[in-house]
Amino acid sequence: MIFIENEGNTNPHLNLALEEYCLRNFTDQDYLLFYINKPSIIIGRNQNTLEEINHEYVEKNNINVVRRISGGGAVYHDFGNLNFSFITDYDVKSLNNFRKFTKPVIKVLNKMGVPAELKGRNDILVDDKKISGNAQFSSVKRMFSHGTLLFDSELSEAMNALNVKMSKIKSKGHKSARSRVANISEFLDTAMTIEEFRAKILKGLYDERDDFETYHLTPEEWKGVHKLKEEKYDLWDWNYGKSPKFNIQREKRFPVGELDLRIFVEKGRIKDFKIYGDFFGKEPVSDIENRLIDTRYDNQEIREKLKDIDTKLYFGDLPKEDFLQLIYGADEEE
Repeated sequence: MIFIENEGNTNPHLNLALEEYCLRNFTDQDYLLFYINKPSIIIGRNQNTLEEINHEYVEKNNINVVRRISGGGAVYHDFGNLNFSFITDYDVKSLNNFRKFTKPVIKVLNKMGVPAELKGRNDILVDDKKISGNAQFSSVKRMFSHGTLLFDSELSEAMNALNVKMSKIKSKGHKSARSRVANISEFLDTAMTIEEFRAKILKGLYDERDDFETYHLTPEEWKGVHKLKEEKYDLWDWNYGKSPKFNIQREKRFPVGELDLRIFVEKGRIKDFKIYGDFFGKEPVSDIENRLIDTRYDNQEIREKLKDIDTKLYFGDLPKEDFLQLIYGADEEE
């Protein structure tokens, strides 16, 4: 495994561009990337940015808003948060296998005296408090599994900058959502800076592998990273995108995550269809969205259009019937 040195960059637009550049261009071995971002909200690939952030607070406090290419929910980054990314060959057994990629990190944390463990879908917890959230992205041949390590983050800022959706409040309770998160520094016997913590995590991962080495990008490679940043991660269209016109909203939380459908129906036909949520999937949901455009908003016609769609490729382990019921089915009583 090769460790990619990000040269201390803290610009989230640049770091996410670096991660994608490495995924698409470094294809010969397994890689590990660390980065620390200045205050920012990192939006999941399938989320509606304007509904995930406290826009007024974000603007007032100059908090960066950047969309990543992986699924999952919005997270807050700052100088007290260390991010890690394992870049490997794509393997169907590795997709959504967060245990595989978090295991070495958890092992190092345990050696530091932090009783961390993977729980739920994709979170690392200590004493039932979340210290890390994880997400994945896969292309045809490569994938990455990345996560946060809340070391000494301003947790109150995360709550100020992010809007908690009503469905999450109803399912967990606002109070519990606030108390679920903790910093790793709270569980350490010896105080240290995040730079010292980063060094300890890296050394611990190095000790697990005999073939670990460090790589510094060439000036030409950095030019490619900056090009990707400017053409994608700096753009409003990528980070925010246009909110769709809709007259039907169908929303439900499943074990795989939340699905929020925005459907615009005119003269009985679907003119716009958008899928939002914090789910994880390999294939882009635009496949489904585009397929349903100009389809009659009719149960049987929708089923016919999606008859060869495997929902597990788009949303994880979601039964197809559950998805079809969400598009066009009887509303459940509260």
